[in-house]
Amino acid sequence: MLDSVIVPINRAGWPFVAGALIAAVLLGLFWTPLLWLGLIAAGFCAYFFRDPPRVVPVREGLIVSPADGKLLPIVEAVPPAELEMGDEPLTRLSIFLNVFNVHVNRVAVGGEVTGLSYNKGAFVNASFDKASDLNERMSVKVRVPDGRQVVFVQIAGLVARRIICNLEVGQQVRTGEVFGLIRFGSRTDIYLPKGVAPLVAPGQTMVGGETVLADMTSDEPIRAGEER
Repeated sequence: MLDSVIVPINRAGWPFVAGALIAAVLLGLFWTPLLWLGLIAAGFCAYFFRDPPRVVPVREGLIVSPADGKLLPIVEAVPPAELEMGDEPLTRLSIFLNVFNVHVNRVAVGGEVTGLSYNKGAFVNASFDKASDLNERMSVKVRVPDGRQVVFVQIAGLVARRIICNLEVGQQVRTGEVFGLIRFGSRTDIYLPKGVAPLVAPGQTMVGGETVLADMTSDEPIRAGEER
Protein backbone atom coordinates (compact mmCIF):
# COMPACT_ATOMS: atom_id res chain seq x y z
CA MET A 1 0.00 0.00 0.00
CA LEU A 2 2.85 2.39 0.83
CA ASP A 3 4.34 1.76 -2.62
CA SER A 4 1.26 3.35 -4.19
CA VAL A 5 1.51 6.43 -1.96
CA ILE A 6 5.25 7.00 -1.52
CA VAL A 7 6.55 7.34 -5.10
CA PRO A 8 10.04 8.52 -6.14
CA ILE A 9 10.27 12.09 -7.45
CA ASN A 10 12.13 12.83 -10.67
CA ARG A 11 15.23 14.94 -10.01
CA ALA A 12 13.88 17.71 -12.26
CA GLY A 13 11.09 18.22 -9.74
CA TRP A 14 13.16 18.72 -6.60
CA PRO A 15 13.86 22.45 -7.27
CA PHE A 16 10.11 23.04 -7.53
CA VAL A 17 9.35 21.11 -4.36
CA ALA A 18 12.14 22.82 -2.43
CA GLY A 19 11.17 26.25 -3.76
CA ALA A 20 7.56 25.79 -2.73
CA LEU A 21 8.59 24.66 0.77
CA ILE A 22 10.91 27.62 1.25
CA ALA A 23 8.22 30.01 0.01
CA ALA A 24 5.70 28.40 2.35
CA VAL A 25 7.92 28.95 5.39
CA LEU A 26 8.79 32.54 4.49
CA LEU A 27 5.23 33.54 3.65
CA GLY A 28 3.95 31.74 6.73
CA LEU A 29 5.98 34.12 8.89
CA PHE A 30 3.72 36.92 7.69
CA TRP A 31 0.39 35.12 7.55
CA THR A 32 -0.28 31.54 8.64
CA PRO A 33 -2.77 30.63 5.83
CA LEU A 34 0.02 31.30 3.31
CA LEU A 35 2.04 28.54 4.96
CA TRP A 36 -0.68 26.03 4.18
CA LEU A 37 -1.04 27.28 0.60
CA GLY A 38 2.69 26.85 0.13
CA LEU A 39 2.59 23.33 1.52
CA ILE A 40 -0.25 22.47 -0.85
CA ALA A 41 1.82 23.81 -3.76
CA ALA A 42 4.82 21.73 -2.64
CA GLY A 43 2.61 18.66 -2.41
CA PHE A 44 1.29 19.22 -5.92
CA CYS A 45 4.83 19.59 -7.28
CA ALA A 46 5.85 16.33 -5.61
CA TYR A 47 2.78 14.67 -7.11
CA PHE A 48 3.35 16.09 -10.59
CA PHE A 49 7.02 15.09 -10.78
CA ARG A 50 6.49 11.56 -9.45
CA ASP A 51 8.56 8.92 -11.19
CA PRO A 52 7.16 5.48 -10.31
CA PRO A 53 9.06 2.31 -11.30
CA ARG A 54 7.54 0.34 -14.14
CA VAL A 55 7.74 -3.31 -15.23
CA VAL A 56 8.91 -3.11 -18.85
CA PRO A 57 8.26 -5.94 -21.35
CA VAL A 58 11.68 -6.66 -22.83
CA ARG A 59 11.05 -9.08 -25.69
CA GLU A 60 12.78 -7.96 -28.90
CA GLY A 61 10.48 -6.22 -31.34
CA LEU A 62 8.08 -4.67 -28.83
CA ILE A 63 7.41 -0.93 -28.88
CA VAL A 64 6.08 0.41 -25.57
CA SER A 65 4.29 3.62 -24.71
CA PRO A 66 6.69 6.51 -24.09
CA ALA A 67 4.22 8.22 -21.77
CA ASP A 68 1.18 7.87 -19.54
CA GLY A 69 -2.09 9.30 -20.82
CA LYS A 70 -5.00 8.82 -23.19
CA LEU A 71 -4.47 7.55 -26.72
CA LEU A 72 -5.88 9.99 -29.28
CA PRO A 73 -7.13 9.00 -32.77
CA ILE A 74 -4.56 7.02 -34.78
CA VAL A 75 -3.67 8.69 -38.09
CA GLU A 76 -1.26 8.47 -40.99
CA ALA A 77 1.15 11.41 -40.91
CA VAL A 78 4.57 12.46 -42.17
CA PRO A 79 7.24 12.37 -39.42
CA PRO A 80 8.81 15.69 -38.34
CA ALA A 81 10.72 17.12 -41.32
CA GLU A 82 13.76 17.92 -39.19
CA LEU A 83 14.49 14.18 -38.77
CA GLU A 84 14.79 13.72 -42.55
CA MET A 85 12.59 10.62 -42.70
CA GLY A 86 11.10 11.51 -46.09
CA ASP A 87 7.56 12.47 -47.10
CA GLU A 88 5.90 9.07 -46.81
CA PRO A 89 3.18 9.02 -44.13
CA LEU A 90 3.60 6.59 -41.24
CA THR A 91 1.16 5.43 -38.58
CA ARG A 92 1.20 8.00 -35.78
CA LEU A 93 0.00 7.30 -32.25
CA SER A 94 -0.54 10.35 -30.04
CA ILE A 95 -0.81 10.26 -26.27
CA PHE A 96 -2.35 13.20 -24.41
CA LEU A 97 -1.12 13.86 -20.88
CA ASN A 98 -3.18 15.99 -18.50
CA VAL A 99 -1.72 17.59 -15.37
CA PHE A 100 -2.62 14.53 -13.28
CA ASN A 101 -0.69 12.01 -15.39
CA VAL A 102 2.89 10.92 -14.68
CA HIS A 103 4.93 13.22 -16.92
CA VAL A 104 8.26 11.43 -17.24
CA ASN A 105 8.94 10.09 -20.73
CA ARG A 106 10.34 6.64 -21.42
CA VAL A 107 12.22 5.21 -24.40
CA ALA A 108 9.72 3.50 -26.69
CA VAL A 109 12.16 0.93 -28.10
CA GLY A 110 15.75 -0.03 -27.50
CA GLY A 111 18.48 0.78 -29.99
CA GLU A 112 20.78 3.63 -31.02
CA VAL A 113 19.71 7.27 -30.97
CA THR A 114 20.37 8.45 -34.52
CA GLY A 115 18.57 11.79 -34.53
CA LEU A 116 17.57 14.57 -32.12
CA SER A 117 15.97 17.86 -33.05
CA TYR A 118 14.41 20.64 -30.96
CA ASN A 119 11.92 22.97 -32.64
CA LYS A 120 10.43 26.09 -31.12
CA GLY A 121 6.74 26.55 -31.68
CA ALA A 122 3.34 27.47 -30.33
CA PHE A 123 1.56 26.21 -27.21
CA VAL A 124 -1.92 25.26 -28.41
CA ASN A 125 -3.94 22.62 -26.58
CA ALA A 126 -1.97 19.37 -26.86
CA SER A 127 -5.15 17.37 -27.51
CA PHE A 128 -5.60 19.13 -30.85
CA ASP A 129 -4.27 17.28 -33.91
CA LYS A 130 -2.46 20.41 -35.12
CA ALA A 131 -0.30 20.41 -31.98
CA SER A 132 1.95 17.79 -33.61
CA ASP A 133 2.95 20.32 -36.29
CA LEU A 134 2.61 23.68 -34.55
CA ASN A 135 3.76 23.19 -30.97
CA GLU A 136 7.23 23.31 -29.47
CA ARG A 137 8.70 19.83 -29.68
CA MET A 138 11.70 17.57 -29.24
CA SER A 139 11.96 14.81 -31.85
CA VAL A 140 13.90 11.59 -31.26
CA LYS A 141 14.86 8.94 -33.82
CA VAL A 142 16.05 5.49 -32.71
CA ARG A 143 17.47 2.77 -34.96
CA VAL A 144 16.57 -0.71 -33.75
CA PRO A 145 18.87 -3.74 -34.28
CA ASP A 146 17.20 -4.75 -37.56
CA GLY A 147 17.88 -1.31 -39.05
CA ARG A 148 14.37 0.13 -38.91
CA GLN A 149 13.77 3.58 -37.43
CA VAL A 150 11.25 4.47 -34.72
CA VAL A 151 10.40 8.11 -33.99
CA PHE A 152 8.91 9.54 -30.82
CA VAL A 153 8.27 13.22 -30.14
CA GLN A 154 7.86 15.22 -26.93
CA ILE A 155 5.35 18.02 -27.56
CA ALA A 156 4.63 20.95 -25.24
CA GLY A 157 1.01 21.70 -24.40
CA LEU A 158 -1.17 24.67 -23.52
CA VAL A 159 0.53 25.33 -20.18
CA ALA A 160 3.73 23.35 -20.71
CA ARG A 161 6.79 25.55 -21.17
CA ARG A 162 9.72 23.22 -20.69
CA ILE A 163 10.75 20.03 -22.48
CA ILE A 164 13.57 18.03 -20.92
CA CYS A 165 15.39 15.39 -23.00
CA ASN A 166 18.53 13.72 -21.66
CA LEU A 167 19.46 11.78 -24.79
CA GLU A 168 22.46 12.20 -27.10
CA VAL A 169 23.03 11.13 -30.70
CA GLY A 170 24.93 7.82 -30.75
CA GLN A 171 23.66 6.80 -27.33
CA GLN A 172 22.50 3.22 -26.82
CA VAL A 173 19.13 3.13 -25.05
CA ARG A 174 16.98 0.41 -23.54
CA THR A 175 13.25 0.04 -23.92
CA GLY A 176 11.34 1.71 -21.10
CA GLU A 177 14.16 3.70 -19.49
CA VAL A 178 13.39 7.28 -18.46
CA PHE A 179 14.90 9.88 -20.78
CA GLY A 180 13.10 13.13 -19.95
CA LEU A 181 9.83 14.84 -19.15
CA ILE A 182 7.50 17.67 -20.13
CA ARG A 183 6.18 20.03 -17.49
CA PHE A 184 2.48 20.62 -16.83
CA GLY A 185 0.33 19.11 -19.57
CA SER A 186 1.65 17.82 -22.87
CA ARG A 187 1.54 15.28 -25.69
CA THR A 188 3.82 12.51 -26.93
CA ASP A 189 3.70 11.18 -30.49
CA ILE A 190 5.23 7.99 -31.83
CA TYR A 191 5.61 7.02 -35.49
CA LEU A 192 5.64 3.29 -36.25
CA PRO A 193 7.84 1.79 -38.98
CA LYS A 194 6.14 1.05 -42.28
CA GLY A 195 4.01 -2.09 -42.13
CA VAL A 196 3.81 -2.21 -38.32
CA ALA A 197 0.25 -2.13 -36.97
CA PRO A 198 -0.71 -0.69 -33.57
CA LEU A 199 -2.01 -3.11 -30.94
CA VAL A 200 -3.96 -0.43 -29.07
CA ALA A 201 -7.13 1.55 -29.81
CA PRO A 202 -8.00 5.25 -29.40
CA GLY A 203 -9.37 6.11 -25.98
CA GLN A 204 -7.26 3.54 -24.15
CA THR A 205 -5.21 4.64 -21.16
CA MET A 206 -1.50 4.20 -21.79
CA VAL A 207 1.02 3.34 -19.07
CA GLY A 208 4.47 4.61 -19.93
CA GLY A 209 7.05 1.85 -20.22
CA GLU A 210 4.46 -0.91 -19.79
CA THR A 211 1.72 -0.68 -22.42
CA VAL A 212 2.77 -2.44 -25.64
CA LEU A 213 1.88 -0.20 -28.59
CA ALA A 214 3.11 -2.48 -31.37
CA ASP A 215 5.08 -5.62 -32.14
CA MET A 216 7.52 -5.29 -35.04
CA THR A 217 7.73 -9.10 -35.35
CA SER A 218 3.96 -9.58 -35.72
CA ASP A 219 1.68 -9.31 -38.75
CA GLU A 220 -1.48 -8.90 -36.66
CA PRO A 221 -3.93 -6.36 -38.17
CA ILE A 222 -4.90 -3.10 -36.46
CA ARG A 223 -7.02 -3.72 -33.38
CA ALA A 224 -10.41 -2.12 -32.85
CA GLY A 225 -11.75 -1.07 -29.48
CA GLU A 226 -15.03 0.02 -27.94
CA GLU A 227 -16.02 1.46 -24.57
CA ARG A 228 -18.01 -0.91 -22.37
